[in-house]
Amino acid sequence: MAINLQKGQRVDLTKGNPGLSKIMVGLGWDPVQNRGGGGLLGSLFGGGGGANIDCDASVIMLGENGKLRNNSDVIYFGNLRSGDGSVQHTGDNLTGDGDGDDEQVMIDLSRVPAHIHKMVFVVNIYDSVKRKQHFGMIQNAFIRVVNSSNKQEMIHYNLTDDYSGKNSLIVGEIYRHGSDWKFAAVGTGTASPGLSDVVRSYT
Repeated sequence: MAINLQKGQRVDLTKGNPGLSKIMVGLGWDPVQNRGGGGLLGSLFGGGGGANIDCDASVIMLGENGKLRNNSDVIYFGNLRSGDGSVQHTGDNLTGDGDGDDEQVMIDLSRVPAHIHKMVFVVNIYDSVKRKQHFGMIQNAFIRVVNSSNKQEMIHYNLTDDYSGKNSLIVGEIYRHGSDWKFAAVGTGTASPGLSDVVRSYT
């Protein structure tokens, strides 16, 4: 059974799962359906369903001081694999439509370099300012952690806050705790208009 987390909760990943190494982190979201039958957003983005909002999931790998050492430690649609091969992004989803994960990140915890102490999972809206889009237009956002060896979901965290006016979400963190790894449900919205602005806050 997966552990359902609330904002601010932390849980052990590896302590109760000896031998756990390979995990899949899935992130998902849905555009809020435009009940007005089109309107401005509908006409701009094609139809009366929901606005076509392109969300992007990213991972920022940080050192012990909470800082980014170099840009290759940012894993996103433009850099799908960390230099050491421990983190692999499976690719970009442009709409968020449909059930299940919208984007997935594969992580081999045993291969994460010793100098990396935290992995921060971020979702931001591509070109949000130009498109006048924000996370108030997104619903059903979640992050989950799956044991890759047996496909069992270990952790599920639904983001339930009102993120109107926010352009980026710090969704969750996986971090070292002694020799173990833990997961923290963060769920913090920021006004950072793009990934580069989020990354800058860690440099």
